[in-house]
Amino acid sequence: MPQLSVGDQAPNWTLLNDKDEEVSLSDFAGKTVVFYAYPRAMTPGCTTQACDFRDSLDALNAAGVTVIGISPDKPASLAKFRDKDALAFTLVSDPDKEVLAEYGFFGEKKNYGKVVQGVIRSTVVIGPDGKIEHALYNVKAKGHVGRLRDLLGV
Repeated sequence: MPQLSVGDQAPNWTLLNDKDEEVSLSDFAGKTVVFYAYPRAMTPGCTTQACDFRDSLDALNAAGVTVIGISPDKPASLAKFRDKDALAFTLVSDPDKEVLAEYGFFGEKKNYGKVVQGVIRSTVVIGPDGKIEHALYNVKAKGHVGRLRDLLGV
């Protein structure tokens, strides 16, 4: 799947969250949403990134920004991740990788020098109108949230 670009309409989705409840992107209509993809809960890079979002959450929320993380992990794994690292934002489960692919978050990537299929650590910012305001693909776990905050002026 191709990556999304600034100005594209964000595809709607409905997935199970870390509480095993259905959540849809449309639930956040009229809000700015940071929608970020990470490969696997409780791995070092994904934990670093999630904790950076956690530590910036008050500032992001104060600026009217909602954070949602997506991975192929099952809701039970997401719940453990949420509880272990005190994550206070929504995590959604996409085990079939359909939404990940639709957003360009899943595909070919290099892993230790080999080309593999997998989750591409990425973030899109979806504006209140449902359009992509920023699209950041193949980002590094460390420092990404700071860069994103700079982009958002938070």
